[in-house]
Parts: sequence; C-alpha cells; structure tokens
Amino acid sequence: MMLRFVVISRHYGSNRRVDLKKLRPMILKRIENRAKDYPVKAMIPVAYDVLRSRALLIQGVSTLLQRLEVKRRNNVFEAAPHKIGRNARLTGPRRAEAGLGEVYIGKSGHAIKTCRGYKHHAKNKLHEWIRGGINDIIVPVDTFHLKNTFQNVIKHDERFDYNRVPAVIELSLQAGADPNNVEELSPYKFECLGAESLSNDDLRLVGVGTLRAWEVVRSGVQKLLMVYSAKVCKYCSEVHVGPSGHKARMCGVFKYEGWRGTHLWKKAQVDDLVPPKIVWFRRPQDPMVLDDKWRSFYGHAPAVVDLCTKAGAVAPSNYYCMMKLQGLSTDVPYFKP
Repeated sequence: MMLRFVVISRHYGSNRRVDLKKLRPMILKRIENRAKDYPVKAMIPVAYDVLRSRALLIQGVSTLLQRLEVKRRNNVFEAAPHKIGRNARLTGPRRAEAGLGEVYIGKSGHAIKTCRGYKHHAKNKLHEWIRGGINDIIVPVDTFHLKNTFQNVIKHDERFDYNRVPAVIELSLQAGADPNNVEELSPYKFECLGAESLSNDDLRLVGVGTLRAWEVVRSGVQKLLMVYSAKVCKYCSEVHVGPSGHKARMCGVFKYEGWRGTHLWKKAQVDDLVPPKIVWFRRPQDPMVLDDKWRSFYGHAPAVVDLCTKAGAVAPSNYYCMMKLQGLSTDVPYFKP
C-alpha cells in the first residue's frame, strides 16, 4: 500500500508588511474601551475588606510586640580588627549577617547555624541578635502609585514623579476602594490600649483578631490578583501593580549585565505582595533554645502566625504540616544527628 504525502506550502512574499502606525489608533481605542470595564463592581467589597484587615493587622502586631519579644539578626557591618583601614574588607560574623534576614519570635534567638556569607556560602556561624520591629514581621512592599490604571508606562526619567505606596494599598485602590471611607467600616476594631494593661485573655483575643486579619488580607489579595494584574521582577523584589511593568532601571543587578538595570517582569503571586516571612517555630516539646544539631526536627511558620500563637491563638490547620506540631522532639533514642 502506497502512501501519498501532500506538501502544503505558503507564500508569505505576497503579504504586505503590517503598518503599526495604522494599527495604533485601533489599539488605543481598545485600551480605552477596556478601561471602562474597571473597576469591577463585584471586587469592590473585597478591596475594602483587604484595607480594613490590613489596618487591623498592623494595629494587632504593634500591640503584640509590646508584650512579646522578637529578635532579628544584627546587620551591622564590622571589619576585622587587623584589617581596619581605608581599603579594609568586611570579614567576620558581621559580614556574614548581611546576606540573610533571619527573624525569631522569642526572648532569645535560636542557636541554629544558618548565618551565610557572600554568595550564600555556608559559614557555620551563629547569628548576632538584636530587638526586632514590625517591619521584621510584616515585610513592607512598596510600588508606584498610578494616576490611572491604564496610563502610559512609567519611564526611567519619570520615576520621581510618582509616589511610592504599599503594594496592597495600590492594588485595593485600583480595585475601586476609597481610602477615606475605610476607618469607620471596621467591624472588628479593638481599642489600642497599652499592652501592659492587657490581661492574658485580652492578649489572646488580640492574637486571634490579628491572625484573622492576616488570613483575610492574603485571601483577599489572592482574589484581587485574579482580576487585576500585578508584576514582580524576576531578579529582585520590585513589584508593580498594573497591566504592564514600568521602565525605571532600578533592578539591583550588577552593572555588567546586559539589561542595565531594567526589570524582567513576571506575574506576581500573593507571596510577592504579602511576604509570609518564614521563621523557625518552637513547639512545646522543643528545648528553650533551638539547637543546630536537631534542626531537622523543628518546624517553620510565618512570622505573623508564630507571633499570634505565642499570644494564645490557634494556628489554622493549613499551617500544621509546616509547623510539625505532632512531630518528634529532640529526645529520640538511637538517633544520631
């Protein structure tokens, strides 16, 4: 049986070249018509919930930090004593602290040797801890505030003409929220009392409300990202809320790279706008100070979740696997780390 193959060829030589100048008015008109569909009315309540919950989250974390201690690694650069001078290179443990933003919820830091140096080469060093703040729990992520969602792309020379606002607020504003009508709309607002006057039950209620606000913010941002576009740079943590990224050359890459500071954009996720800030989680069966040789037994948790559980709140079940709540303690017979 003979098979016949038919070759179909296309001649592109007869096609005329596309004239973008003629298509430009049509493209601009389609962009204008698209802008009429935004903001989506069904997402406006979600945007308000995100703004309200974000305010409660900041207020709750600030209150908990007055009673619970948070430690972060000391990022002070210090040269070795024998290399102090004009051309001195930074060495020693303080040099290694610059490459890692380690945070721990507790009175004293852990003893896990996760301090890393240049290019994340392991140094097997312990962290030098200092008192942390709210920015160590809720990582700030800023972006350009657009005057119009479908405006022209921000150029490099125009980067100082736009204000920088938190990315969550910018996403909520583009979704139709009015920041002037947020304060009186909070149904779960608790009074900002001094932490010293709060009892253990009151502290637990603050932890429960803060943890609820954390979950509402993350779930609300996830819903908004399904309707509104947000970009994040592949090489740095720059976030842009809008249909396309900006052209400001602020990427923190080396000067010899070919893109010369231009961001390489990709679709942003919830963790890009609301970073969870994963920390080591100490369980009741763990020792007071987490030891490095038993690090495989310990669990992790977002810093907000760990802080709220220390106040008495119950962590959501979706974090149980990460926290290893029912895991073995360090007292395991016949186990050699």
